[in-house]
Amino acid sequence: MLDESLLDTPEALAEADRRALLRGAAEAGARVRTAARHAAEAGVHDLKPDGRPRAIILAGPGTAAIGVADLLGTLVGATSPVTRLAPAGVAPAAGALRWELPGWAGSVDLLLITTPDGTEPGLSLLAEQAYRRGCTVVAVAPAGSPLTEAVHNNHGLFVPMATAPYEQDEAVAASAPGVLWALLTPLLALLDRTGMLTAPPDALEKVADRLDHIAERCGPAIATYSNPAKTLAAELADALPLIWTEGVSAGPAGRRFAAALAELSGHPALVAELPEALASHNALLAGKLAASADPEDFFRDRVEEPPALHARVVLLRDRPLGGLTAAPAARDLALSHDTPISELEPEPGGELETLAELIAITDFAAVYLALASGA
Repeated sequence: MLDESLLDTPEALAEADRRALLRGAAEAGARVRTAARHAAEAGVHDLKPDGRPRAIILAGPGTAAIGVADLLGTLVGATSPVTRLAPAGVAPAAGALRWELPGWAGSVDLLLITTPDGTEPGLSLLAEQAYRRGCTVVAVAPAGSPLTEAVHNNHGLFVPMATAPYEQDEAVAASAPGVLWALLTPLLALLDRTGMLTAPPDALEKVADRLDHIAERCGPAIATYSNPAKTLAAELADALPLIWTEGVSAGPAGRRFAAALAELSGHPALVAELPEALASHNALLAGKLAASADPEDFFRDRVEEPPALHARVVLLRDRPLGGLTAAPAARDLALSHDTPISELEPEPGGELETLAELIAITDFAAVYLALASGA
């Protein structure tokens, strides 16, 4: 059950936030600036790449690496495929995970390693394997971690991850708001240098400014009725979110939102892209998850029962291709099944800015849902 009164009590939110999730969300803009500075100090802007890599291979643990790979794949497009190496192992513990380069990887490919931990022996072994194959290796991880030495020993480029002092004492959730930007930002600067995407320093500064703006709109001191993140969290409290995305940047933002809901608040969600979502989720809306569905006796005593779980559509939109949009059809389908709908659409701006806005608002919403539900 969601404690909605907690959402409008900043002191109670601060007390419940034992993992510093709200602080991480509020500091996302500062994290981008620090990460960009670390990339510059590591020499990213001084690189003189000899052409583009044939392929980008990304390795790292958990939802953080999945999100980075998803975002880079979207931003780079078809110029170079982005392949994420999924780890193998008997447990998700750092010492148990292993990564293996694909057989085709070689001297014309780029290996990116991202981890908020840096103690994984499997990633150090991967850096060594990549060096033997002739791959270029770039890693982003906490400074002083074992991975630092492994990358340097194998002639790779190491960029220290932008961390906060309060993150030093305990493990940070991979979906924590600050982790994504700390890992992603140096790689954006790197791939800008290689000409695979456009993310010059002024563009990254605009991303940081947009994240600061969203932190002001969605901060704990802003009341729910004028706070889009708190409003979304309250709407999803007893619902199964069906996250429908439309536009280039909305896809990875929606998938990250679902991952953050699961990891931070234990809340399930389903993601699909429009217009395919209208067909793939139609049966869900017509079944027991529909708001109008109630297979039991209407007059039974519900006092001791938890509220029934019903679907709620969350529509994330960002500049549909060619001006074509399935949003009206999405609204009609939801309305025809008495299913409520929440919509988020970013303010105008560059691709990185609009992407940052969608991620920031949904990150705040996932954090508020986690705190108000006692997760």
